[in-house]
Amino acid sequence: MRLTEEDTPKGVKADIISTVEFNHTGELLATGDKGGRVVVFQREQESKNQPQRRGEYNVYSTFQSHEPEFDYLKSLEIEEKINKIRWLPQQNAAYFLLSTNDKTVKLWKISERDKRPEGYNLKDDDGRIRDPTTITALRVPVVRPMDLMVEAVPRRIFSNAHTYHINSISVNSDYETYMSTDDLRINLWNLEITNRSFNIVDIKPANMEELTEVITAAEFHPHHCNTFVYSSSKGSIRLCDMRASALCDNHSKFFEEPEDPSNRSFFSEIISSISDVKFSHSGRYLMTRDYLTVKVWDLNMESKPLETYLVHDYLRSKLCSLYENDCIFDKFECVWNGSDSVIMTGSYNNFFRMFDRNTKRDVTLEASRENSKPRAVLKPRKVCVGGKRRKDEISVDSLDFSKKILHTAWHPYENIIAVAATNNLYIFQDKVN
Repeated sequence: MRLTEEDTPKGVKADIISTVEFNHTGELLATGDKGGRVVVFQREQESKNQPQRRGEYNVYSTFQSHEPEFDYLKSLEIEEKINKIRWLPQQNAAYFLLSTNDKTVKLWKISERDKRPEGYNLKDDDGRIRDPTTITALRVPVVRPMDLMVEAVPRRIFSNAHTYHINSISVNSDYETYMSTDDLRINLWNLEITNRSFNIVDIKPANMEELTEVITAAEFHPHHCNTFVYSSSKGSIRLCDMRASALCDNHSKFFEEPEDPSNRSFFSEIISSISDVKFSHSGRYLMTRDYLTVKVWDLNMESKPLETYLVHDYLRSKLCSLYENDCIFDKFECVWNGSDSVIMTGSYNNFFRMFDRNTKRDVTLEASRENSKPRAVLKPRKVCVGGKRRKDEISVDSLDFSKKILHTAWHPYENIIAVAATNNLYIFQDKVN
């Protein structure tokens, strides 16, 4: 079991995408990368003469969110890599988002400027202070139009509250508070207050040698501001209610699937670790992703998952080599579509999987340069395990494990998805007739 990810070699590309997130309207899409940068894309407005161009996302703003730091007390380098981005609902003309690296959460304000005041009395047009003795007449400043400029400024910096690496942040449905989660603790913050947070979960044992599990992800309920869930490296999910007590060390619900003894192996504990947990938009269901499966849980049934989807079960025979090349520790995310009817998650070889909960049909698609020409239709891919390989199938042995899709996002209302394949971002949408 690992508390933190293995240190990556220094030569790793800074532009590898580490998180993808649509805002609440789907008009903006943000990505964070290993170099600490955040890139925000904005959707094109529909024009009368080119109706088919609606849906194209263009770069709106790029800014450096985090810089590499050094913790002198612990002699540790703190990477600039962006672990998560979460948008706040838009309340005025500006946009706000939270971004976090391993230790520090920042609240960014992204706003547009297309006018500027001119004609100050005490400054000249370049901003230099004028000599008061040369001022002979009063000027009335005027507002003049200028080229559109998008500015990103950090409004709050929430730091020094985590001993271990932050793996997730989640904005509460009250839009006043959010939580940040590391391996052993969850903290609750007020968005206006940076110098203190409340510890709401602490699973750190008195003796660290007794440590048996770590927290892997956490999320607030989409509608009830008192409820949240967190998942663990042991494959369990705990639902907590902040009304019960200030410290939510006692959960109100515990979701875990008992292991089938016939499937028990050396890798059982590693592959049962949950890498992502997501509430459905309705708030009725929970989705969890472990190494080989995606599970959907009904909040009213703790004993077993409602649905289990096999993402890449053909890798079960390859766990030994996946352990040796460290791929078995990859943390895949999962997402719901806007109506909670389809779920999506990533795999290897730049494949990503979609499961339709109503028809029980599933499809494997590939995000690659070859099939990313505009308006190209994605062809379903198949992986064959043994025996004879058909023409359009790919064999398990020729899968590329260095190409992996860990981060995906789904537009809140439409069938538009964003898929991060290492340092490339692919945006696919439903075929428009």
